[in-house]
Amino acid sequence: MTIKSVTTDALQETLQAGTDDVLIDVREKDEFAAGHVKEAFNYPLSELEERADSLSKDNSYYIICQKGGRSQKAADYLHDKGYDVTNVQGGMDNWHGEVEY
Repeated sequence: MTIKSVTTDALQETLQAGTDDVLIDVREKDEFAAGHVKEAFNYPLSELEERADSLSKDNSYYIICQKGGRSQKAADYLHDKGYDVTNVQGGMDNWHGEVEY
């Protein structure tokens, strides 16, 4: 099955409209600290395997990174474990919304 994907602009519209979906940033802690989408939770790809069980399968997740590669890997992994995930294409490099530090 193909993993769902969304553009950063579509994600921004979804966040502005309000959603129960959770945004997970899989960049490393220092990258996250250097600027992230304010609604995002940081689950670094290097820690995802050990932390995945803390995520609820009742939620839907958007996965973002810097360019889209790591988020695709994370989305593939989580999808295989039974989570409802959507990869954010282009990552933070394409994000035009507010950034929190």
